[in-house]
Amino acid sequence: MSRHMSERTTVRLPTDLLLQAKRKAASEGRTLTALIEDGLRLRVAGRQKPSKGKRVLPRISKATGGPLPGIDLTSISSLQELDDLDDAKRIMQQE
Repeated sequence: MSRHMSERTTVRLPTDLLLQAKRKAASEGRTLTALIEDGLRLRVAGRQKPSKGKRVLPRISKATGGPLPGIDLTSISSLQELDDLDDAKRIMQQE
């Protein structure tokens, strides 16, 4: 990706979206700026994220009848983080 002259700007984002973006950038070892830039490039180029059809639920362990170890079904932020990681994997596979 070529880098042209950069310009600073202020963007107001909902707090929860900003926190998710920071987590995603950190999990990918990238800066928040790089994540936002790539997202904007995709949208401006007309590539839209495929609509979410059926939501993929965490796998259930047949041994215990519950979720796999490490999955906390009582924590919305944990489930959102798993969803974010799945989205990141799908994006990386498309590139």
